[in-house]
Parts: sequence; structure tokens; C-alpha cells
Amino acid sequence: MTTIRDIARLADCSVTTVSRVLNRHPYVSEEKRNLILQLIDELDYVPSAQARDLSYGLSKNIGVLIPYANVAYYDKIISGILKAAFKKDYKITLLPTNYDLEKEHHYLKQLAAKAFDGLIITSKRTSFDTIQQHVKYGPIVCCEDTGNYPISAVSFSREESYVEVFDYFKQKGFSHIGLAVGRPQSISPSTALMMKAHKTVFGRFPDEDLIIPDCRNYASGITAGNRFAQLPQLDAVFANSDEVAAGILQSIDATSVEIIGEENLLASHLLNFSTVDHHLDRCGEEAFRLLFEQTNTRIAIPYRFIKR
Repeated sequence: MTTIRDIARLADCSVTTVSRVLNRHPYVSEEKRNLILQLIDELDYVPSAQARDLSYGLSKNIGVLIPYANVAYYDKIISGILKAAFKKDYKITLLPTNYDLEKEHHYLKQLAAKAFDGLIITSKRTSFDTIQQHVKYGPIVCCEDTGNYPISAVSFSREESYVEVFDYFKQKGFSHIGLAVGRPQSISPSTALMMKAHKTVFGRFPDEDLIIPDCRNYASGITAGNRFAQLPQLDAVFANSDEVAAGILQSIDATSVEIIGEENLLASHLLNFSTVDHHLDRCGEEAFRLLFEQTNTRIAIPYRFIKR
């Protein structure tokens, strides 16, 4: 395979001169330029896009930290990121972490090493203090509220949407509400907001036996549904995903227990249950766009409670 060094050697010039010709820069004699172009054509030399981008200090590659692969919540965010990245001819590298601190820190170090032009963090365990220390190496956007930290963010009114769902349940006279969540509230901001919203509406936190963690997909929803079905009292279930809700419905009678999911996925349409749409695809698009803003920017995406 012909390299730029081969072209330089055959043209009896420096690699820099060949690079100038490739990038249409001046300060190369017409005779030397024609010789280099002739050699490029004869040897079918194709310049490395990666090397060209790196010469401009760019990798044209964005890293996206996701805790889990094949989870509908993150799939929707990724879909929005990919749509926006395609328009700007950028590559996207998915970086699954399983909430492992060491892995998250490793990817932040890769940003410092210029492996990526920027990072989008969909969810994390790493503190905002640590993330802030790495912003100087490249743009970072978080898909959650970053508070007072100077870190760009795209967020949505998650707590407000949860309060509306619990208000809806309360108005219907429901008091025993099962919750299918991802991680325990001690380590999950979203679960903590769900608990807080429950207390705001009902004046108390939900009973421990009504909370089932580790719900991320259809299969875990089936497991949760089996556990919910054994409870002596259950009026409704609020699931953290429509996929999870669909799994729960395999064991729960929808005519006696109302279920509400999240993210307006196909399952909620097919099984006709209510859902909260946080417009995660738009969140992904906006997160990608914010990477190119010159200042720290925060955007709040409105949600929609879809009652069926």
C-alpha cells in the first residue's frame, strides 16, 4: 500500500511538500506539484482521512458514554445523536461503562489524549467535579441537569413529569403503586427524583416492597411483573420504560392494575398503555449540537404525558 512517504521519496521532496499539494496549499513549484500529482495518480494513492483530520487537530469522532447497550432509553438518545452526527459527517463511538468508575475515567482520559473531539455523557457515576476537570481538553455535554457546574447539558423536567403521573394516580384513588426502577435511589438521580415526586404527591415515600430495581428491558420487566403479581395489594405500576412495562403486563392484568411507562415506545402503542415521552431523540440531537457551542449552554426539553 502506497504511503505519503513513498510519494515524497519518489518525488525527491519532503512529506510536508506532498501534504501541501494534497491540501492545495501554495508555496510549491508548478513543476513539483505536477510531478506529485502524477505519482499520486499512477500509484493510486489514497490519502488517509484520519491522518488528514489529525493534521487539523480533529478526529471527527465523538465518544458517547452509555451505561448499558441495548436499552431502549439510551437507544433513543443515540438515535438522535447519530441523526445529528450524520449531517456533520462525524463518527460516533459508543462507550459502554456499566457505571464502572474506572472505565468512565479512562474515557475522560481518552478525551484528554485527543482520541475524541468531544464526549456526550448520557448517564454516569463519575462526579461533576471530575468531569469539570476534563472540560479543558474538549467539549463535554451531559444528558442531565449539571446544576451550577460549568458543563453544558441537555435535560428534561423528569421530576415534574413524575409528579404529574403520581397526581394522576392519586386522582384515580390509587395508593398502592408499584415502581419499576433501574438503580436504587442512593446511586440513581432518576430513581431519587421518582421517590421525591411520590412524597410530594402522597406525603410519604413508597413502601419498600413496592419498589423493584434492576428493571432495564423486557426480560427484567417479566421478572418484575412476577414479583408484583404476588403483592396482596396493587393499584397501579409506574415503570421506567415502555419495554419494562410490556414485560410486566405479561403477569399483571391491565384491567385491574393500571400501568404507565416511559418514552413512548412502540410497545405502549401496541399494548395501549399510557406513557411519558421525554423526547430522548431530541435530547440526543441537542447534545450533539451543544458540542460545537463556544460557551456552556443548558437546554431543557419539555415532556408529554400521553394518556391512553
